[in-house]
Amino acid sequence: MILSSLCVAYAGLLALALAMDRHHEQVLARPPPARISRLLGWAGWLELVLSLPPAVMAWGWAIGIPAWLGLLTVAAAALVLLPHAPRAALRLGPAALLCAPIPALLG
Repeated sequence: MILSSLCVAYAGLLALALAMDRHHEQVLARPPPARISRLLGWAGWLELVLSLPPAVMAWGWAIGIPAWLGLLTVAAAALVLLPHAPRAALRLGPAALLCAPIPALLG
């Protein structure tokens, strides 16, 4: 469950980063259309919200929310530590979303 939350949080933060013109241009070498930027922003916030339930299910409400904030920090750190490989960070987003249900299915 914890890994699921981390994967979805990473994908959400990546989508929020790509919703910004500056980061979108750095990764894809073109500014995003307004519609795509809005869609990425909404998708990013939705993914961040969807990353909360696995943490709460794993630890309960009292520890789940602070742990979720810690997982958001770890996901953000992963994005910050990959500035020299923006394409790799971009590829990890969809891979993280595809891998997110696996820990829930196994555990």
